[in-house]
Amino acid sequence: MELKPIYRRVIGLDIHQAKISACAVREQSDGSVIVEMQEFGGFKRDRRALAQWTKSFDPEIVVMESTGIYWKSPYAALESVGIVAWVVNARHVKTVPGRKTDVADAQWLATLARAGLLRGSFIPPAHIRHLRLIARQRQKLGGMLASEKNRLHKILSDAGIRLGVLVSDIHGQAARAMVKAIISGKPMARVLDLAGRLRASRSELFEALQPEELSDAHLFVLTEIMGHIEDLEARMGRFEHALLQGLSAWQPQLTLLQTIPGIDQMGAAMLLVEISADMDSFGSAEKLASWVGICPGNNESAGKRKSGKTRKGNAWVRRLLCEFAQAASRSRCALKDKFVALSIRKGHKKSIVALAHKMLRIIFAMLKDNKPYRDLAVDYEALSVQKNAPRWLKMLKKYGFLPTTETTATTSAAFAA
Repeated sequence: MELKPIYRRVIGLDIHQAKISACAVREQSDGSVIVEMQEFGGFKRDRRALAQWTKSFDPEIVVMESTGIYWKSPYAALESVGIVAWVVNARHVKTVPGRKTDVADAQWLATLARAGLLRGSFIPPAHIRHLRLIARQRQKLGGMLASEKNRLHKILSDAGIRLGVLVSDIHGQAARAMVKAIISGKPMARVLDLAGRLRASRSELFEALQPEELSDAHLFVLTEIMGHIEDLEARMGRFEHALLQGLSAWQPQLTLLQTIPGIDQMGAAMLLVEISADMDSFGSAEKLASWVGICPGNNESAGKRKSGKTRKGNAWVRRLLCEFAQAASRSRCALKDKFVALSIRKGHKKSIVALAHKMLRIIFAMLKDNKPYRDLAVDYEALSVQKNAPRWLKMLKKYGFLPTTETTATTSAAFAA
């Protein structure tokens, strides 16, 4: 296949853990092409040398292909000298026909880029990339925390303590206080005093908290797991504080995202560091959904629709969107109506993915137009008034802005006299 060049100065980089292969392709004024190959190591001095070598060519485009996270350090080194490289998808490169086996990877990248056959992936600004580290580690800690909580529940059940039968969450304030009291060896009367406002009766709690066999091994493991849970919660709190502090300049966008049912402050922050606030980087909601990997696959041939399985994309965003969709499907909004309509014919899981896709398109429109979410099916102002009106009336009467019942009766009696 003959590839017609569009750009005159192109550099292709094939990046590995300990080696970077570079190929510079330059077209001379007489039409001749000069190809220069160079290899660099993976250390800091090598990345600096790569950046200077790349800058010396004054390239129109620099493309790089990498496995995993190895592209990040060379990308930052190039960015420091004013070069914004394209990080290309390896799947796109492989689908271009005509590659010869004797062509090096870096040279093939440069050839494709010179012909305009590649496009760069979305790479957020450096500040957002740094905040991604905080957000993703916080999400990892959340997974570890959920695992430890499940393990604690399992150890309690193994000892014969059936607190989970009576409470919806054994890690609620009252239930956790009771579990910690049992671990510390307090008498049952003291443990039951910590029940607070739990709906279960004291007799039911007493029966549920009677262990079948609470050995020293059980107590040791429960103590260690409880300490780990509280440590993870404290760490997550510090990560959340650092993340929100780093996003202080994006407070309007955070507030905007929280107008969608199912998205809280932390969910909005974690989504924002993944997709950023500039939707011009994606161009359209369809491209954003394709980048995330939340849209249905397009596989149709001869009028027959084949597999519509979603493609691979940004797993971090996809996980967040599915969590948002789960929450929205349980709230009073048009999104819930959409979920109910889909679940009848698609089932729960596929409906959640479809709802997540719809929410992502809404998020794109909101961030692009800088407008909050407006639900056509629910009047939130009326719901707020319905919920808060009794409290408002009570306070107005308390401070004399509205007449009380006694005042009205006294006034009526005076007029009657």
